Order: sequence, then structure tokens, then C-alpha cells
Amino acid sequence: MARFEQIGSATIPGKGTELRLLQRNNEFSIKIAGTTGELMNSRLHGSEDALATLACERIAGQAAPKVLIGGLGMGFTLAAALAALGKDAEVTVAELVPQVVDWNRGPLGAAAGYPVNDPRTRIHVGDVGQLLKQSAGTWDAIMLDVDNGPEGLTRKENDWIYSRAGLLAAQAALRPEGVVAYWSAGQDPAFTERLRGIGFAAEAVTVRAHKPGKGARHVIWLAW
Repeated sequence: MARFEQIGSATIPGKGTELRLLQRNNEFSIKIAGTTGELMNSRLHGSEDALATLACERIAGQAAPKVLIGGLGMGFTLAAALAALGKDAEVTVAELVPQVVDWNRGPLGAAAGYPVNDPRTRIHVGDVGQLLKQSAGTWDAIMLDVDNGPEGLTRKENDWIYSRAGLLAAQAALRPEGVVAYWSAGQDPAFTERLRGIGFAAEAVTVRAHKPGKGARHVIWLAW
């Protein structure tokens, strides 16, 4: 069996942690240097797809929707959002690590079908948290796949996204009838209560990492 070969590396701004991109045939993996587990694998994107499809279902029929995705990753959430939305949509992806954008424009992009090249896609290289603070009343749907969920893994600064202040910023950034979707590696009942505590209606949906009925159980919070 072929082995994974490293084809790229990047440093997470403000953290110093190194991300490594590996490839084995047509399979890709992103890992954090010094750890044994994977951060992402191109064979396991069912929950990333669900982040987009669940959110887009709630804005179906909205004319010219504007969507914000926090975290490009391997491009699967972006691809699923584009597939679910019409030709009049505009999807902005905020990605903190510039090299991750480059990877998606290079060989990694083939895994999700190069959604970064779709004319509806806009790329913002920077912190999605800062973008949320600057975009009151802008988005019909916000999809946040930042770090590992409410319990951050790669960057302490990501905790703000899941704090009361971060939730209020996301709420303010929505248009009327808008929705925020949060991806997480696992359940966190306290986060559900935090969402409800600022006036959101909130639902935690369990999804599978690989496909329905297969793979680890992840969680998508929908808040509106």
C-alpha cells in the first residue's frame, strides 16, 4: 500500500503550530505536526457536507443569498453549499491560513472539485471572527467549522467564536430569518444552552463523519 507523502506545510498565524498536508494516491490528509491523529481526511467529509446542507435547507428560496463559511479546510463545506444554492448566491469563505487557500487551488482542490474556482466564491484570507464583527446584518447563513468545535484544538483565539460575545456577533451579522451553523467533533450541552441564552432557537443535530450510518458521530448546531 502506498504511503502518505508530505506535499505542503503551513504555520497557523498567532499560534506557531504547523499544519502538514499529506497525499496518498488521490487521498489527502491534514495533520498538526507532533500529533498522531488527523485534523481532516478527504475520505471523511460527511459532516462537513452536512454543515452546509442543513444550513442551506433553512434559507431555501431566499433570493440572492449571501453565505459566510468560516474555515475552508479541504473545500467540502464550500462545495456542498454551492451545490445547494442557486446561481445568484454569493459565498464568502474566511480562511486564516493562506497556504490552505493555495492547497485548495492546487492538488488538494481535486478532492472537492475545485469549489474555490466557482464564480460565486469569494475568498477572505483572515480571521472569520473579525469579519463577523464588521458585517452586521449581512449574511443569510453563516457556517462555522473553526477548530474542533466549542472545545478548541489548534488555536486558543478560536474560543471567542463560541463565547457569548462571539455568539452575539454572529447573531448580529445575520439578515432577518438567517441561520448560523456550527460544526463540532462532539456534543456540548453547555453550548446549546449558551446559544439559547442569547435568544437563539437552537438544535444540535448528530451527523456522521463518513456518510449516513458510517463513521464517527459529529454535531452540527443550527441557531436562528
